[in-house]
Amino acid sequence: MILTNLESVPGKSISTHFGLVSGSTIRAKHIGRDFMAGFKNILGGELKGYTELLNESRQEAVKRMIAQANSLGANAIINIRFSTSSITQGAAELYVYGTAVSVS
Repeated sequence: MILTNLESVPGKSISTHFGLVSGSTIRAKHIGRDFMAGFKNILGGELKGYTELLNESRQEAVKRMIAQANSLGANAIINIRFSTSSITQGAAELYVYGTAVSVS
């Protein structure tokens, strides 16, 4: 599966347009990560627990988007974008979307 945030795949032409595909995951903060984040807010520095959580969330959302595109028969997803939103206090959604196409 070709993934790109461009509106086309360089050197390829779009032969079929399947439309919007997406993937999402909602994750809650872990009490241990929250505790350590409190210290980091005082001392400063990267909140590595949250960085890992967001990386895992991105990977899961992309995996779900790819599965949807595969089910349509696409071999590429173009114009990919990410979005995050707060669902409740302590939980956030990571959403990824793009256009499923077939390129040759």
